[in-house]
Order: sequence, then C-alpha cells, then structure tokens
Amino acid sequence: MPAKNRIKIYVPEAFYHVYNRGLDKQLIFIDNTDYSVFLSLFKRYLANETVKDPSRRTYEKLANEVELLAYCLIPNHFHLLIYQIDSMGMPKLVQRVLTSYSMYFNKKYKRTGPLFQDTYRASQISSDEYLQHVSRYIHLNPKNWRHWDFSSLRYYQGSQKADWINVSRVLRIFRNNKEYLEFVADYEDYKRSIDEIKYELADH
Repeated sequence: MPAKNRIKIYVPEAFYHVYNRGLDKQLIFIDNTDYSVFLSLFKRYLANETVKDPSRRTYEKLANEVELLAYCLIPNHFHLLIYQIDSMGMPKLVQRVLTSYSMYFNKKYKRTGPLFQDTYRASQISSDEYLQHVSRYIHLNPKNWRHWDFSSLRYYQGSQKADWINVSRVLRIFRNNKEYLEFVADYEDYKRSIDEIKYELADH
C-alpha cells in the first residue's frame, strides 16, 4: 500500500501541508547559500518581479494559481504551507522548485541521482483549526525556532515583508501578529494538538 500522502488529490481553493526530506535522510541544505537558493526559487515563480532564465526567457508566473503561506527549512527536510487557487497550482510550483534545486545541488556538490526521498508528500487541510495548528507545527520545527533564519516566522512577526509569501490567510484567524506568536509559543496547546498532526505525518 502506498505511504500516506504520497498519492495526492489536487483540489482548487484548498490548503496543503507539503513536506519532503533528503534521500536516506541525507542533508539537502549544507550551507546558507543552499537555503537562499531554495527560497529564491519560490520568489522566481511567485514574486511580482520578472525573472529571466539564462536564455533570457521569462520564467512562468504562478501567483494567480498558488500561494506560499509558510515554510521552514531544516538541514535534511522542509515543510511548506500552501494555498492553491487552481487545481494544478501546487504541483506546478513544487515540481519546478524541487527539480531546479536538485539540479543546483547536484552540480554544486558533484553528485548524481535523486536528492529527495519522494516527489513530495502533501496533506490537505480541511479546517481553520487544523490550518493554524499546521502553521504552528511548521514554525516550531527547529529547536531554536524563535531565531531560526530559514522559516517564515519573521513574516508573521511583521518584521519582514515580501510579495511572494502571503501570511494573511493564516493571520486572519487571529486578532493580530502578537496573538499568533503567543499561540505558537503556547507549548501546552501545541502538545494537545500535535497528536492529530503526527497522524498525518506518521511516515515522515
């Protein structure tokens, strides 16, 4: 039987928790440049700024089809929170990012073959309650989550803004940024909800 969330059902106007890790749990981010390159690929497809490839062709813009709501990059895996407007917005974005990043990583570190364990896993989110819990789970992934440079927490704090990440779909559930940050820091509530999330991530 296929592992849970390996087979994906693409639904328009839906939220998804997307995640993957390195093949055999190997590192997929080795230095700070690797993290930056991975994030720049989302900017390539979602930002208003026009970006051209080496042949001077403009990269496809996907902002009208899919939105990145939250992310956290860890040395051997990543988590994304995505809202797809069009039913194929998420697969188009994620496949382009992972393919481009794999090519970059293999060239930089002189390796061949797959970088990631699978294409990616995706779990559909069906309620505001689960949406807020998943966003918290993503931001709490690093042990030093308050100061981790490679998550979207700074955008939720309001200390940084970018047109390629949309925090409003999650923050609308809260009165303000402060309430969201208190929610993230509330470990007791996090522990009560984590069992539900662990079921979705049982094979991660």
